[in-house]
Amino acid sequence: MSAGATSLCNDPTWYLPDDLPAEFQAFDTPVEGLGAASVTKLGLLDLEFAPSAGATRIVRQSLRGLLYIFRPIYIDPGRPDMAFIYALQMGDGMVQGDRYRLDLDCQPGSAVHFTTQAATKLYRMEQNFATQLVNLRAGDGAFLEYLPEPVIPFRDARFYQRLHLTLAPTASAILGEILLPGRVAHGEAHAYTLYYADLEACSTDGTLLFADRTMLDPGPASPRSPGRLGPYDVLATLYVVTRRVPARDLADRLYRCLAERDAVLAGVSELPSRCGVAVRMLGHTALELKAAFHAAWNDARVALIDVPAPDLRKG
Repeated sequence: MSAGATSLCNDPTWYLPDDLPAEFQAFDTPVEGLGAASVTKLGLLDLEFAPSAGATRIVRQSLRGLLYIFRPIYIDPGRPDMAFIYALQMGDGMVQGDRYRLDLDCQPGSAVHFTTQAATKLYRMEQNFATQLVNLRAGDGAFLEYLPEPVIPFRDARFYQRLHLTLAPTASAILGEILLPGRVAHGEAHAYTLYYADLEACSTDGTLLFADRTMLDPGPASPRSPGRLGPYDVLATLYVVTRRVPARDLADRLYRCLAERDAVLAGVSELPSRCGVAVRMLGHTALELKAAFHAAWNDARVALIDVPAPDLRKG
């Protein structure tokens, strides 16, 4: 890493968007002890991937602080060239003042699946908040999957995520997120203060393809109110960003995949610019929703690369 890059990764402002939402600016107060965004509360994964000797390899990496990865593994018999990356975080979850940043650069022709080893726990935050910036870049012909394990927000958690995807015209990406209601067994269903996630996808020339936002603030408005989650507790979204398959055909296919899953309420929409589809799913339990999510991921994968979803070996 260059001296300039090293200086940036030690700068807490590099881990925050320039236009942090006003809701979080109001929470930006000092944290006792280590302090918000101190160097001991920063986590960075900066990874570059490229094809080499018949497989996708990490050709550049910088890891620091609270985040690290296992060595890439190759577990997909249908795509033996695809690198599977499992990320871990130091400690058991995110706490107030934590700042994470993930930069994944997939060079032309690479194939990468990025996930987390376990669910992300968001602990109670009486001061400040926690954030995560995710910057994904997929070059020509690249295939990228970003499918972390679910997020579990505890009582009074405050969390902001900004995910930015830059996609070449011939690249494809499958992105997903699952939000659980919290520690239900402790009576903490949707007891967090604020969960806020922004997603933007752009072409390599900077043209905006689409944007999406999920914001749940249980204080002013119950997540179970009509127009939000209603009677459901678990929320998931799957984005399939591609031009390999016509968006209408892909939407019809995923709708058929989910139509008979009575335990899950699902909707499938074409994305703007005909750049793929978005699937939104609601479920009563994590088990039901994760099964539907896996089915949709599997079907999208078959449609794009004619290879089913592999066993991720998470126990």
